[in-house]
Amino acid sequence: MSAHGPMPRSSWIFPALAVLLFLVVTATGYGFTLTAGGAMFAIALLVILFGTVFAAVHHSEVIAERIGEPYGTLVLTLAVTIIEVALITTIMLGEKPAPELARDTVFAVIMIVCNGLVGLCVFIGGLRYGEQGFQVSGANVYLSVLFALATIALIMPNYTTTTPGPVYSAMQLGFVDVVTLALYGVFLYTQTVAHKDYFVHERGEGEDAEAYLSGRMLTLSIVLLLVSLLAVVLLAKKFSLVVDAVGAKIGAPPAFAGLLVALLILLPEGVAAISAARRNNLQKSINLALGSSLATIGLTIPAVGVATYVLDKELKLGLSPQSSILLLLTFLLSMMTFGTGRTNVLFGLVHMVVFAVYVFMVFVP
Repeated sequence: MSAHGPMPRSSWIFPALAVLLFLVVTATGYGFTLTAGGAMFAIALLVILFGTVFAAVHHSEVIAERIGEPYGTLVLTLAVTIIEVALITTIMLGEKPAPELARDTVFAVIMIVCNGLVGLCVFIGGLRYGEQGFQVSGANVYLSVLFALATIALIMPNYTTTTPGPVYSAMQLGFVDVVTLALYGVFLYTQTVAHKDYFVHERGEGEDAEAYLSGRMLTLSIVLLLVSLLAVVLLAKKFSLVVDAVGAKIGAPPAFAGLLVALLILLPEGVAAISAARRNNLQKSINLALGSSLATIGLTIPAVGVATYVLDKELKLGLSPQSSILLLLTFLLSMMTFGTGRTNVLFGLVHMVVFAVYVFMVFVP
């Protein structure tokens, strides 16, 4: 979907189908089982859910075009985070306990974004333009906050003594929630008020220009964005049943659910980031990619933490030694990639290799 031109039919058809599907399964009391009919329902659910997520991101992009950067990217990341929190919380609180799902999803988002998506954007941009520029100061802000939040959320739980790892005690989790929200809040202030010039790069040859958006189109996109987000939240429970059944059927590893959720929520935003890189707007790609990682940790961990505390559920956050090494490698590689303000094909390829290693290790640990 594009934020330019007439509104595509899919941007309102899929949200409408999602709401209709929810009303039908609620009225009939349908409970998912992995039969022939259940398989058809699962396929329909996934298609409608993916289409609705794409619709939500499309309307976020339309709004973003009107309000400009860096506020536009913030709308996109917040919309995706709402979807993410809904899916994680619903699956975690389902019939099958999944205390590690939030950890696996957050880690998957970091790996997908900082290696897969960043690598692909840099690689495509390098092939097309040789080198692409961006604001080093903005990238440094993203990375410094991301490294701190990821370490606190995913590494520190393995080394606390109040409770055995990989979990925080209730007091520790409450403290982590507060400092995480505070740090993310200061980052947003830096991005949107104090130093918003850090996150806007001068347009180069081949970059897209802003398009005019009427007030009617803006209002319609805001309404449809809210409907799309609501529809995804309403269908999250059925999606969790499908994930559990399919995972059990194919004997998937524990991290499979987290990877699947991360791919679902990041796919449309990833398409937007890759499209921006192809138009020689790598700064927007970086804003989308690294902004997603920050929003995932800065908003998802506190939201899930509060939900698990209120509902008295266990929340495992600490990564395994293998995953910790991959996270550290991603940190070091990102510092080198975003340290000069210019990128090339080789940087992108290295990131994609690390992502391939991560995916392989999920299925062959």
